[in-house]
Amino acid sequence: MVARQLDEQIAGRFPVGQRLRVLDVGMGQGTQALRLARAGHQVTGVEREPTMIAAAREALAGEPEGIRDRVRIVQGDGRDTGVHFLPGSFDVVLCHGVLMYVEEPDALLAGVARMLAPGGLLSLLVRNADALAMRPGLSGDWAGALGAFDRVSYRNRLGLDVRADRLSTLTATLAGIGAPLHSWYGVRVFTDTVPDGTGLPDDVETLLAAEERAGRTDPYRSVAALLHLCGVRG
Repeated sequence: MVARQLDEQIAGRFPVGQRLRVLDVGMGQGTQALRLARAGHQVTGVEREPTMIAAAREALAGEPEGIRDRVRIVQGDGRDTGVHFLPGSFDVVLCHGVLMYVEEPDALLAGVARMLAPGGLLSLLVRNADALAMRPGLSGDWAGALGAFDRVSYRNRLGLDVRADRLSTLTATLAGIGAPLHSWYGVRVFTDTVPDGTGLPDDVETLLAAEERAGRTDPYRSVAALLHLCGVRG
């Protein structure tokens, strides 16, 4: 879903065929970085975890030389972008699944926004604090659902205590750092409670179509597990 949404935003903002400079902050194992490099873009990934860097390098090693040449991996923290890059160096900045691990995200967001060239696209993927009661509630954990209404912290499926973000708060933050919110989507509206390791259904395309429709439609997107926010540098 995130890939489809991101491609939609890129297609609506940049000329067809333009090779973009992409910064992927917290690239993980490089899923989005490799996908965008295959599409012809020049991608720089920033990741602090050695295990994730090793996984990304292993995946990259299996790609053709032309794609390998379009990917650069930098070991570092998302809060250190100003150390590694000049302001305005990128057309697209991704920050997916990162903010939940950062106690005070405003400085990180301001730093990554400075990396954008004018008109550049900032893509954020965050846990939706306004929907933290949905997963326990739909799973029949009524005490957990009640306790989630007034919190912005939660325990994720890895067993880590992390934090979530509210759409209203991030909208104000993006405006304040010069990359106001342009579009937003919900991600995992219907499928958040599916157990890990569950195989894909036979009608997976229908499932994706339903998720895609819900992710752009009110009120469904408001209770998605994740929010995909797209800001544009002024």
